[in-house]
Amino acid sequence: MKKIVVAVGGSSGSIYAKVLLDRLVQLQDQWEAVGLVMSKNACFNWELELGDKSFEKYPFDRYETNDFMAPFASGSAQYDTMIICPCSMGQMGRIAAGLSTDLVGRAADVMLKERRKLILVPRDTPYNLIHIRNMETITLAGGIICPASPSFYSKPESFEALAATVTDRVLDLAGFKLDTYRWSESS
Repeated sequence: MKKIVVAVGGSSGSIYAKVLLDRLVQLQDQWEAVGLVMSKNACFNWELELGDKSFEKYPFDRYETNDFMAPFASGSAQYDTMIICPCSMGQMGRIAAGLSTDLVGRAADVMLKERRKLILVPRDTPYNLIHIRNMETITLAGGIICPASPSFYSKPESFEALAATVTDRVLDLAGFKLDTYRWSESS
């Protein structure tokens, strides 16, 4: 059973967060705890892009960005994985610099120092050299950069199915067992 942190950053791409959270609900037999942290911009973008506040209805433990008493703010809580989806370039830069100015940065720092999985899903494009160097720094520290670059070979027929080509890959990286499209396998 996994203990996982999901942080929803303030960049565009709320559909990725929604599909990820929906999938985690479906995979509830594989996790013990899911901690959810959403920035104010994440909530704003969710409402703007998806037209609702359904982020309030997920059955996960919610934490504010300034709640340093959250269990995953310490390595002793033994959370296995943190996924930041979407991850803004600003948040990525703060993580790369080791700045723990909020709960997301602190939890990311904990994952790296404890050698646990940290998966960042940037959606912004194009990348500048600072972004690329921040990705390199996080990768060298043990993090995984999994850009929100959807695939098309499964022939997704909706925005949700297209987003799932990214989020299912993220959940694979996190070690979840899931039924998803696999290259060269019959569906």
